Amino acid sequence: MQWAKLSEQPVYGNRWFDVKLADVRLPDGRHLDHYLIRMRPVAVATIVNEADEALLLWRHRFITDSWGWELAAGVVEEGEDLAAAAARELEEETGWRPGPLRHLMSVEPSNGLTDARHHVYWADSGEFAGEPVDAFESERREWVPLKVVPDLVARGEVPGANMAAALLLLHHLRLGHDAAA
Repeated sequence: MQWAKLSEQPVYGNRWFDVKLADVRLPDGRHLDHYLIRMRPVAVATIVNEADEALLLWRHRFITDSWGWELAAGVVEEGEDLAAAAARELEEETGWRPGPLRHLMSVEPSNGLTDARHHVYWADSGEFAGEPVDAFESERREWVPLKVVPDLVARGEVPGANMAAALLLLHHLRLGHDAAA
């Protein structure tokens, strides 16, 4: 049941994304017009400290008019290394410079509409470098215990699917052995 994209025409573009209109052939031979959004990769990062707390941002998203916990994230600049972009975003948004980053996961948060890929990294150490340059992006930055992550997700306090998946995976990696007990 594979769909085939036959062509793609530009509709609109800017430095963050391009909107395209694709001619798609369905398995039964019918055609449909399908809009899609082409995006640059997104780099995401956090630090998990020795107390198994993750550095998170509490922020408002005006599009959905919702508040929630997120990891620092941003668009990867042209030619920028993914891990370097994740470290840059973490420092700009939290004021914390991470230690060596590890790749946690890569996800496609809305692959029925966009080709956006979010690359999530984490470090188990970091140092406070100063007040965040992009402090306007969140109301506050806090060390949140990983043990409360499942409850936060269940209550809708981590509304971003990519953020929820990353935090649940970190919870499993760091506390999985304790969670079964």
